[in-house]
Amino acid sequence: MPTPFTFDPVDLPPGIPAFRAEIREWLAREMPRDYPSHQRANCWAVYDADFSRRLGARGWIGMVWPKTYGGHERSPIERYVLMEELLAAGAPVGAHWIGDRQTAPAILRYGTEAQKQRYVPAVARGECFCCIGMSEPNAGSDLASVKTRAERLPDGRWKINGQKIWTTLAHKSHLIIVLARTSPQDEKNRHAGLSQFLLEFGTPGMRVQPITDLVGEQHFNEIFFEDCIVEADGLLGTEGDGWKQVTAELSLERSGPERYLSSMSLFHELLRRVGPDPASDAVRQAIGRLSAEIWTLRQMSLSVAGQLARGEDPYVQAAIVKDLGNVFEQALPPLVQSLADAGVRLEQDSDFVRTLALLLQVSPSFSLRGGTREILRGIIARGLGLR
Repeated sequence: MPTPFTFDPVDLPPGIPAFRAEIREWLAREMPRDYPSHQRANCWAVYDADFSRRLGARGWIGMVWPKTYGGHERSPIERYVLMEELLAAGAPVGAHWIGDRQTAPAILRYGTEAQKQRYVPAVARGECFCCIGMSEPNAGSDLASVKTRAERLPDGRWKINGQKIWTTLAHKSHLIIVLARTSPQDEKNRHAGLSQFLLEFGTPGMRVQPITDLVGEQHFNEIFFEDCIVEADGLLGTEGDGWKQVTAELSLERSGPERYLSSMSLFHELLRRVGPDPASDAVRQAIGRLSAEIWTLRQMSLSVAGQLARGEDPYVQAAIVKDLGNVFEQALPPLVQSLADAGVRLEQDSDFVRTLALLLQVSPSFSLRGGTREILRGIIARGLGLR
């Protein structure tokens, strides 16, 4: 029988309105000046090391982690609210985002005491930036097919050979968790024999090659491992448990507000452009529909955050949030573009049009990162007992 799943509502604690006001006041002071709207789009991929360090100094990285490791022991709901406010404002949070969202939590969950002390406080300070070493050529969402190989040497160290691809901001990161095969693949259990390793950039045998995207940016990278030697204490968690550890990470990666807020700056620009009294019914209806979808996705995402806070593993709900969130944020740019026929002016040299042009080009990639739509719907189907 399939496991039933729900999206139970989450009651926000009484202090949340005051915390929101505190965040907004801080952002009004600390956001980069003259920060154009098109750079606020997809802002969780926008790198600004200085902004991340200031956020860390404010105590807003590693909010829920133990104080022993540089955290602040605040509630997961407070952290969720902070993420909402940062993304809604278009804050450039890309430098620390992956380390805060999943790398440091993975180290806290599976790492040794030495690994926790070495890396987690630096992430919390906004001084250690991380990336994800999962996808490979011919093994994107099918992670069980990874070919990168880690071989244990007689002295206990590991030798890694292989390649990773679509590694966001690897060229500006300090640390990567690499998923590698440590024993031959078993056709009866394709997920067995995988392990995770912590590698610092600059380790001999690592080579990073940037990938230039459609709009001329270099967010993505390929990483090549050529007889890359990792010390014995570079193994994260238990040898052979890599699949279990990776899937736990993916629930954190798929359910957050970044999965439906990447195009939010365009919605804000649309509201500014049409004003409080849109000229046509078509525009009013579009704004109403978009607002309802945003609110629904927000409630679903917040529900997953509540389940994670209770120590549950809502992997099906996380997949649903990511799938529906990607559908929304990919549909928003062409919908806004179509409103030109309803009287919304598209001046060529304006923040509105620059933001629209950027998102029309980059939004097709939103359903690839963190698991393709086909993989997510397979997870959902299994949760429904359909496969």
